[in-house]
Amino acid sequence: MSGRSVDGTARLAAVLWDMDGTLLDSEKLWDVAVRELAREHGHEMTDELRHALIGASGPDALRMVFDGLGVESTPEALHAAGEFLEWRVTELMTGPIPWRPGAKEALGMVREAGLASALVTNTKRSLTEFGLNTLGRDFFDASVCGDEVARGKPEPDVYLRAAELLGVEPRDCVAVEDSPTGTRAAQAAGCAVIVIPCEIPVPDGPGRSFRDTLVGLTVDDLEQALKQRG
Repeated sequence: MSGRSVDGTARLAAVLWDMDGTLLDSEKLWDVAVRELAREHGHEMTDELRHALIGASGPDALRMVFDGLGVESTPEALHAAGEFLEWRVTELMTGPIPWRPGAKEALGMVREAGLASALVTNTKRSLTEFGLNTLGRDFFDASVCGDEVARGKPEPDVYLRAAELLGVEPRDCVAVEDSPTGTRAAQAAGCAVIVIPCEIPVPDGPGRSFRDTLVGLTVDDLEQALKQRG
């Protein structure tokens, strides 16, 4: 239940989970798809450009791809690229998607602790459903996708909507993220953040707690992240 402790500080009410790279090792599937998209346009994607895409919303990522490759981003070209990515990622996600270390146990721990839980992702709903097939819907009280809000991460909209659906205040939530983009979104919403970097490093900063993996995550770790945020 959301609220304040007797001294007025935030009280842990919910955990808000990013999906790609945090719970599921699905960034590698996106890597295949976006590099193939680049080749469709006669280019090889640099690692620098690929890393810049991690955590970005679909529309933002497409614009970044076209700009980074020096390809004209006409509405028709962007639409075709979006359709290609959805088709290819759907194909790649049809089978079981690998979990990140400790993720399933962490979801179970939060469930057993009686905390609310939401999946908060920049991935569009049609593709997120494949992720939920692997994750299991019973772990979550709500889910919010990048195509269900006005602005995706790094803007705070997905996190604000998740807190709203759970009936809690963002400052009573701990977000679990793997990317700089997602971390900025969670902090902009007012959440505490536990960062488990996956494909790229995330800069240290106020209110950010870091772990190598989700292995061994406890309620005390979540509460400490909330206290560190202040």
